[in-house]
Amino acid sequence: MAATGTRALDLIARAGVEHRVHEYEPPDRHGRDRDRRPAYGLDAAAALGIDPARIHKTLAASVDGRLVLAVVPVARELDLKRLADAVGARRAVMADPAEAERATGFVVGGISPLGSRRPIPVVIDAAALELESIFVSAGRRGLQVELAPADLVRLANAKVAPIARNAVEG
Repeated sequence: MAATGTRALDLIARAGVEHRVHEYEPPDRHGRDRDRRPAYGLDAAAALGIDPARIHKTLAASVDGRLVLAVVPVARELDLKRLADAVGARRAVMADPAEAERATGFVVGGISPLGSRRPIPVVIDAAALELESIFVSAGRRGLQVELAPADLVRLANAKVAPIARNAVEG
């Protein structure tokens, strides 16, 4: 299978963790859709026929000036205040995408909570632990890895906290 060779998948394989790799063709935005805000996680859920509650996006935030990766269901939003509280900080804002890409070595839409270029703290939404398995990016757009939430927590050396909130309707 062509879905090998990302740092995230290499880390999982070296740890001997049970997982499944899922590839799909990410949508190519063009025409009127080209300026639409990307919804990489929801696109993945639709392409794979998976409940969006099981697909988790990895978002980069600047928390008191340091980068933190937050893993939340794609159908929900990251609560920045809760994220700051979870890591004992005062303030969190979304990180600059270019900064996130430089620090992780992954492109936006393909950022994985595993295998970043340098160590970055990871916080996973507590609701993930209620699921038998979850999907996260395996390190590139169009590539998801399915694994047990407890394995993700262990491999990412992650903190678990309630950091997601329902999406704001607009």
